[in-house]
Amino acid sequence: MVDDITLGESLRRAGVSRRGFLKFCAATASLMALPPSMVPAIAAALERARRPSVIWLSFQECTGCTESLTRSHSPSVEGLIFDHISLDYHHTLQAAAGAGAEAAREAAMHENAGRYLLVVDGSIPLGNPGFSTIAGISNLDMLEESAKGAAAIIAVGSCAAFGGLPQAAPNPTGAVSVGEIIKDKPIINVPGCPPIPVVITGVLAHYLTFGAIPELDHLGRPKSFYGQSIHDRCYRRPFYERGQFAESFDDEGAKAGWCLFKLGCKGPTTYNACATVKWNQGTSFPIESGHGCLGCSEPDFWDAGSFYAALSQPIDRAGGTLLAAAAAGVAAGAAVGLDNRRRKAEHQAAHEPMAVADLAQESKS
Repeated sequence: MVDDITLGESLRRAGVSRRGFLKFCAATASLMALPPSMVPAIAAALERARRPSVIWLSFQECTGCTESLTRSHSPSVEGLIFDHISLDYHHTLQAAAGAGAEAAREAAMHENAGRYLLVVDGSIPLGNPGFSTIAGISNLDMLEESAKGAAAIIAVGSCAAFGGLPQAAPNPTGAVSVGEIIKDKPIINVPGCPPIPVVITGVLAHYLTFGAIPELDHLGRPKSFYGQSIHDRCYRRPFYERGQFAESFDDEGAKAGWCLFKLGCKGPTTYNACATVKWNQGTSFPIESGHGCLGCSEPDFWDAGSFYAALSQPIDRAGGTLLAAAAAGVAAGAAVGLDNRRRKAEHQAAHEPMAVADLAQESKS
């Protein structure tokens, strides 16, 4: 259970040096898109912070969000659990089981009433309480009971934030998000299927630092991580602007790193930090690995159409339309291609007279 010592005292007892502590604070500031000048303030706040009790509930989910958490590297899950928070209840990670596990949850709720953080992953079925239960308690009842004394709720993963895959048509369990049930508590949505590990821990670090939830967007997501589209920060963006698009996953354009827009990439309509924070300790992200974004941090991504069909709806928030820009890009790419073929045909004209005639016919069509 949570104790009364400050985080600073806990770190010193664990042998963490002042240098190491400030390095962590600098990493935290970077994660939250704060300037370096904020590092001393973060350090001072964390020095005084008490380790908050965290109760983690898993409902209709695949354990992918927990798998993501255990791969966090800044801060690491071990440091997060033992040095920065008191993870008092988590089905997958806790040693207790059965009656002992439920006793731990109830004790944490009672001893930290009004102060604990409630983390939820997975959607909640409303069609039948028996679709998903824990210790004989329906997901709905456990959520409502646990939320009463929470200071704030973090809905981790697209299932908890937006309903996710369980809510996809035809939604046989009547799955809903946390926000569709709890209306009287601050909720931080951390969507993704699964979310980026350091985004999960970064949100917890923000709460530890400031004692409050971060600034959120219109979907309840932290702006520091979900404030820009993947398209805005994608390294393939220059190819998009030049109208250079891969036509298949194994063509020369794909091998050269051209834009994957025509292969269904949802980066222009997806807001997440994948292109900057990346995955696997900052190694890569799906688009860098050669596959288009699926849009998994957006509501109803599973029902939004084929993952491999190009976007066809106006989506630019600034008032224009990305569709128009994309059409212009495709047209520019076609013009460049035609010009290249014209040059090649002219070069070959002396040896292949039909090439010029073929190109002239193509230009007319």
